Amino acid sequence: MAVGVFDSGLGGLTVLDAVTRRLPDVPFVYLGDNAHAPYGVRTHDDIFNLSCAAVERLWDEGCDLVILACNTASAAALKRMQETWVPQNKRVLGVFVPLIEALTERQWGDNSPPREVAVKHVALFATPATVASRAFQRELAYRAVGVDVEAQPCGGVVDAIEQGDEILAEALVRSHVEALKRRMPMPEAAILGCTHYPLMAEAFQDALGVDVKVYSQANLVAESLADYLIRRPEFLGQGTGSRFLTTGDPKAVSNKATQFLRRKIVFEAA
Repeated sequence: MAVGVFDSGLGGLTVLDAVTRRLPDVPFVYLGDNAHAPYGVRTHDDIFNLSCAAVERLWDEGCDLVILACNTASAAALKRMQETWVPQNKRVLGVFVPLIEALTERQWGDNSPPREVAVKHVALFATPATVASRAFQRELAYRAVGVDVEAQPCGGVVDAIEQGDEILAEALVRSHVEALKRRMPMPEAAILGCTHYPLMAEAFQDALGVDVKVYSQANLVAESLADYLIRRPEFLGQGTGSRFLTTGDPKAVSNKATQFLRRKIVFEAA
């Protein structure tokens, strides 16, 4: 019955933590492609090929449903994967749609035409590859009209988080927020479009100011997954146990993950 959760590195652990709390009876298999992280500076073809290889590894673990807990993969590869590669008896879902549904105040699965929404000026903070894909704007256009999105590529933030350098990560967050506010001085809402960024949510909020509503992904994805599994229980796969897999060095990744989530995490070689 395991569900797969994939990220290029450690950021997806924020999603895993939330879905585990929301669905305590469901085993999850997490795969971090730490050997090839970060994805945010790679080409779309690279991201597609690496994501497919990772998803296939999770299928081998009995995970018929895989969550791409990586905004870069969701933005640069998911649509192509779903249209050209994923077989009918499997499902691969991304992390953008639940966030957009929350921003536009739509119910899960609401496929009605796009409409006016209250929030008109939205700041998007994401990796360079996610920003370049314009996937967020494309998905938003399916659900809302008249929303101005200003996107800021946040180079260096993922690296700083993965290296455990919180001071550098906070400094980079402040710099990226300042750069965005030069182009959009008064955003009403901000999207943290990378699963690493919840760890910096306080820094983003401080830099943006208390009047800006900051949307993070983990809990929204958890609610969306719970709803999906109620509607489509057949996509609970054959796996029965929770595991942590990495393409990197298991000991080093385990140490970083333990720091990251502040609880003991033990990775195995993928």
